[in-house]
Amino acid sequence: MELRHLEYFVAVAEELSFTRASRRLHVVQSGVSSAIQGLERELGATLFDRNRHRVTLTEAGLALLPEARATLAAAQAAADAVAEAAAGLRGTLSIGTMLSTGSIDVPALLGRFHEQHPAVLVRLRVMPGGSADLAREVASGGLDLALLSLPGDAPPGLTVRPLAQEPLMLICAAKHPLANAEAVRLDALVNETFVDFPVGWGTRAVVDRAFATAGIDRQVSFEVADYTTAARLVGTGLGVAFIPASAASGLDAVARVPVEGAALNWRILVATSATRRPSAAARAFLAELLAHR
Repeated sequence: MELRHLEYFVAVAEELSFTRASRRLHVVQSGVSSAIQGLERELGATLFDRNRHRVTLTEAGLALLPEARATLAAAQAAADAVAEAAAGLRGTLSIGTMLSTGSIDVPALLGRFHEQHPAVLVRLRVMPGGSADLAREVASGGLDLALLSLPGDAPPGLTVRPLAQEPLMLICAAKHPLANAEAVRLDALVNETFVDFPVGWGTRAVVDRAFATAGIDRQVSFEVADYTTAARLVGTGLGVAFIPASAASGLDAVARVPVEGAALNWRILVATSATRRPSAAARAFLAELLAHR
């Protein structure tokens, strides 16, 4: 089994397209298809279901994907170690992040890292499923590390380190009855309509857990993927929302109300694999991140 074949397999599995995978790999599509067919013959299993409209992983393909990623990561780590000893840090580093990271200045961090290690290629990804997706990608090997938010203990397969924490604040329209309140309790929000973020996002998980702990049902009528859209919906009186304090301070046309009597703390964490040794580039980035948190 050649590493090149595993690399082609992972590319097709992530792109779910032989055409896109060939572009990503800079290899003709027939070469990618031939490599996958050879891998399937060697393993004695079909890895992809193919038809004219889509490509999907079979059960065998799903089983192979994390192992293929781990094998490629180990090979890259070995190459990185040799390259580091010979000519300084190099290689590829895949980082996942949330749209907002509070006090963690990711662009500045990446700038410092690039200045110190210009030969490292950094790939930064934001996952549509938020922190839940980021956690799964780190655990499966799709990401080297990720900045995410999880309300409870680390999921299996992950090691998490705290970076920062801040409270969530309620935002409401300026004419809302709670707009001038010094603070609000969750039980005062029973009849409110909520604007919130998709299930899987860190702030959504914190709020859902707080309401569940209090035994309070709430109605989420609007799901959005950024704070600005949430604030615009809230500002027109369509609902209320919970936003990290750092983000709430920069929003216009809404009132900001602290919440009392509930554990509404947004934790920003960095997650790495608990089962794979991080590459030299990942270790260097992690050290830079922890030094400037």
